Amino acid sequence: MDFWMLMSRLIAIFYTAFLFVSADRPYTPYAVLFLLLYLSLGIAVCMIRPPAWRRGITLMALALTAWLSALGHPAFLFLLPPAIFAVLAEYPVHRYVFCLLVFLPFLFVPYGDLPTYIVMTLFCLAIFVLAARSSDRLKKYEEQSDSMRSSIEKLTKQLHSSTEYIKQSEYTGKLEERNRLSQAIHDKIGHSMTGALIQMEAAKRMLGSHPDKAAELLQNAITISKEGIEDIRITLKNMKPPAEQMGIHRLRTFIDEFSAKNGMPVPFTHQGDLDRLTQMHWRVIQENVTEALTNAMKYADATQIFIDIHVLNKAVKAEVKDNGNGAVRFKKGLGMLGMEERAAVLHGTVIFDGTAGFSVTTLLPVE
Repeated sequence: MDFWMLMSRLIAIFYTAFLFVSADRPYTPYAVLFLLLYLSLGIAVCMIRPPAWRRGITLMALALTAWLSALGHPAFLFLLPPAIFAVLAEYPVHRYVFCLLVFLPFLFVPYGDLPTYIVMTLFCLAIFVLAARSSDRLKKYEEQSDSMRSSIEKLTKQLHSSTEYIKQSEYTGKLEERNRLSQAIHDKIGHSMTGALIQMEAAKRMLGSHPDKAAELLQNAITISKEGIEDIRITLKNMKPPAEQMGIHRLRTFIDEFSAKNGMPVPFTHQGDLDRLTQMHWRVIQENVTEALTNAMKYADATQIFIDIHVLNKAVKAEVKDNGNGAVRFKKGLGMLGMEERAAVLHGTVIFDGTAGFSVTTLLPVE
C-alpha cells in the first residue's frame, strides 16, 4: 500500500511543479524546497515501520500542506488529497471520519482550479481504495497462512505424540510378551524340571541300597523331562506367528511406509491361501516388490502403483504395476537381473511388461 500512496504523491508533486513553472508563480524556490520536503516525508513513511512514527509523519505532512495552502498558495491544495489519504491509511478505524477532510478543501479551492482538484481527489481516492483492498486481502492471506502454520505445527506435535505413543505401546507389548513367556516357563517348565531333579537326587541316594526303586525314580525323571521338553516345544510354537502372518505384515508395513514417504498411493490386494507360502516365498516377493517400487518411482513418472498377490493352484503370482509411461523396449539392469536370479532360486520366473504402464510379475511354484 505504501508504494501506491507514494505514487499518488509523486503525481501530485509533478502536477504542482508544472503549475509553478508554467504559470511563473512567485516563491518558486520555496515551493521546490517544500516539494522536496513533501516527497521526503512520503519516502520516510515507506521506510519507517513503527506505527506511531508513521502516523506522526503523515500528520506532519498534512499539517504543513494545509498551512502553506492557507498562506495563499492555491497550487499546494493539489497536494492535500494524497496527504489526506496517507493519513487515512494509518488510521483505518477512523477512515469515514477522515473522509470528511477530503471535501473540506472544496470550500477554499479557487473556482478555476476546482475541476482539477476534484479530478486529483477522485484519482487519489481510486488509488487508495485499490491499495486498501489489496492490503486487506494481503492481511487476510497472512492471517490464513499463520492459521495454517499453527495448524501444521499442532498436527506435527500430534503426529510426534502419536509416534511416541506407538513406540511406547510396542515396547509395552514386548514387555508383556516377555512377562507372559517368563510366567509360562515358570509355571510349566520350571515345575517339571524341579520335579525331575528331585526324582534324580532321590534315585542317586537309593542307587546302592534299593536299585529297583532308584530305576523307577530315574524313569519318572525321564518321563517328567520329556513332558517338560514337550511343553517347551508347544510354548515356542504358540509364540511363533505363522509364516504368512509375518510375511504379509512385513510387506504391508513396507508398502505403507513407501506410500507415506513418497506421497504415492499404493493399493495392495491379495487372493488365495497365503498359508501355502513359505518364508522363502515371502523373502523373494518382498525383495522383488521393493525393487519394482524403487524402479517405478525413478523411471515410470506414475501417479499410482498397484500390488497384487494371487496364490494359484501350483504357483503364486506377485504383480507390481504402475500407470506411468511404460517402455516397449528396455534394457535389463542389475535390479531386473537380481529379481530374475532371486526367483530362479525357487525355480520361478519374472515377467516384465511395458506396454500399458510397466508391470513386474513374479511367478513362484508352490506345493
